[in-house]
Amino acid sequence: MRALVAAPGAPGGIESREVDEPAAAAGVVVVEVRACSLNRGECTALRTAEDGWRPGWDVAGVVAGPALDGSSPPAGTRVVAWANGGGWAERVAVRSGHLAPIPDDLSFETASTLPVAGLTALGTLAFGGSLDGSSVAITGAAGGVGRFAVQLAHDAGAKVMAVVGNPERGEGLRELGADDVVVGLEAEGEPFDLILESAGGPSLAAALTRVSPDGTVVSIGNSSNEPTTFDARGFYRRGRPTLRGYLVTHELLEGRLGTAELARLVELVSSGRLRVEVGLVVPWTDAASAVTALLERRVRGKAVLTLGSS
Repeated sequence: MRALVAAPGAPGGIESREVDEPAAAAGVVVVEVRACSLNRGECTALRTAEDGWRPGWDVAGVVAGPALDGSSPPAGTRVVAWANGGGWAERVAVRSGHLAPIPDDLSFETASTLPVAGLTALGTLAFGGSLDGSSVAITGAAGGVGRFAVQLAHDAGAKVMAVVGNPERGEGLRELGADDVVVGLEAEGEPFDLILESAGGPSLAAALTRVSPDGTVVSIGNSSNEPTTFDARGFYRRGRPTLRGYLVTHELLEGRLGTAELARLVELVSSGRLRVEVGLVVPWTDAASAVTALLERRVRGKAVLTLGSS
């Protein structure tokens, strides 16, 4: 079968090659991929990846080989799934606990955006407990995780401030539920009960000064690629604030996220309570252009590659 693999020197650092077919096993399902969405982490990794490395976490498609122990849906079931790499391919093996069925009226393109971004938004917002009446700040709000988090926090009753890199990237966020949209997180200002922080560098330092005495800062990225320097006394003297790190891959592999959470995201999208914003859809043969566009921040929302029929 064909798959997209790391190819140093190739456009976008990627090319199509023949690879071994995946095989079903106990607790392992083979999915025929119809769409896969791109994430900044895997696209960034392509810049330094060894030749032959296979990216791909978010996929949607049809069960081609059910798990041999009966732990998966039957062949032919439309599903969304998280793959631990290798998802940019015609077929991929995933754990039974890392997929969920999708209804016929939910497109593969839309469903493929849910695993990494949607599960990250769900998991990080959970650190805030009941969000009804709380204040939440979300940096990187224009990205895939950010757009889901803005909607989910608003749906839970929170007052949401969306933080973006420039005014253009803030367009449309109020319609998704943001009460305020700002460019950059300043170190001075009102405190927040929960801050989802993905920029790192000075933005993370500012978040540590803006968290409420009993609030939580969740660090989920470092898109600035800068180190963070902060006054520790200014943090711990605020009361009992918390700084948490969160990596969705770890949560999935440890079994703290999976089918139940994916199914919840599917239901929210199907019911219209969660809106998916896909900014770019191209055939997987044009993957290099999509990778470049995503890394250059020219995609609002998610970028999706399509394979075969929808």
